Amino acid sequence: MFASLETAPTRLKRQLPELVSVPGEDRYATAINIWAKTSGVMPRAVFHCRTAEDLQTAIRAAREHDLPLSIRGGGHDWAGRALCDGIVADMTGMRHVVLDADQRTATIGGGARAADVTAITDPLGRAVVTGSCSCVGMAGLTLGGGYGPLNGRFGLALDNMVAAQVVLADGRIVSADNESNADLFWALRGGGGNFGAVVAMRHHAHDLPAVYSGVFVYPFSEARTVLEACNSLTATAPDELSVQIVAIADPSGTLVAMVIPIWSGLPEQAERALEPFQRLGTLLAGKVERTSYGALLSVFDPFVVNGLRVVVETCSVPSLDLDTIDMIIHGMETAVSPGCAIITHEFRGAASRVSDSETAFGLRRDHVMLEMLATCPAHADGMDEVLHRSWARRTRQTFTMALPGGYPNFLGPNDLERARQSYGQNAARLIEIKRRYDPDNVFASAIPLPWTP
Repeated sequence: MFASLETAPTRLKRQLPELVSVPGEDRYATAINIWAKTSGVMPRAVFHCRTAEDLQTAIRAAREHDLPLSIRGGGHDWAGRALCDGIVADMTGMRHVVLDADQRTATIGGGARAADVTAITDPLGRAVVTGSCSCVGMAGLTLGGGYGPLNGRFGLALDNMVAAQVVLADGRIVSADNESNADLFWALRGGGGNFGAVVAMRHHAHDLPAVYSGVFVYPFSEARTVLEACNSLTATAPDELSVQIVAIADPSGTLVAMVIPIWSGLPEQAERALEPFQRLGTLLAGKVERTSYGALLSVFDPFVVNGLRVVVETCSVPSLDLDTIDMIIHGMETAVSPGCAIITHEFRGAASRVSDSETAFGLRRDHVMLEMLATCPAHADGMDEVLHRSWARRTRQTFTMALPGGYPNFLGPNDLERARQSYGQNAARLIEIKRRYDPDNVFASAIPLPWTP
């Protein structure tokens, strides 16, 4: 153990110069440049990890010096959980993606983003279940759930993880699947990074040469009619059809309703499935196109700019009924800036056919997850951030018909009661596994669990 906390970063840098960076270095600055600007958080040191053994070293250093530890994967978490005031274990050097020989599974590094995966799978006509955006880290997305355009057909991202390599709080490197460390594997699929650092995952890879989609833009003045018609179309939709709705301001600051249907089924059925979504109202823009899965995910990339102040609120509703639609419209009409948006995420089909107890993820009935997103520039003053935070919270609270809890990946650090409600009957088992694998809460920066050390 080194002499004092004050000298720990300097000593670590001197002993491990290739592994450690400290404030003032370029690679340190790159590592802490994440999506959500985190006020006042300045890590003492960053460990640039390329192997599981590097993660072991980072965890050991944090424990020896009694420093907080965080795991930086894709760096896309809205709450900035990738960073802490102590040691950051940066896995962006672990972005490898390898399709197995039979092309039915893919091994994905802990720092890989969806774009890293599609770069490998698209040319071979395969697809791994991801979220809706190509820049999101695969590990964080998967461990907390993983809503995305392929959920109806193939389930959540976590339903498609078949194994994980994990560095535990005590430094052991273990494999977790349905046969080895099965309790840990169960907890990883929904419980987030609370149990260890996942340095690699193996996921199902599905046959998907292309998808068909369109980004259809309608005037917000017609939002009620458009969303009602959209809901009618999706009420009996097949698993291959996914629809996402985004209420947002366009580049001119004008509110619009974007409807994004995605067809992942047989090509000859695409036109019939998607054509009605071009007739929901006065179409301002959009057409059906055949595209790769990776290109589809890149649609939202221009909206994801690192260094913003970001607030996310979430709730889930049974369906996109008339009351929900009216509340979405009211929420956007009271938005405090063009940086506010409300985004829907469907949950049905294959995702709903998994039993509540099969994974830690607690909500397995059909529903629509709502994301209230509020962003403002990093240089905005404190009052501006307060206004955006208040809008997101107030808008979420208007959905009085919401199901208990919320999507764990979108819950804030203090949302412990909502986390308990989210996990439902799985909460007690999750807490017991947490106490067994991380009793000292080394991985405290992960998504919230309803427990105390």
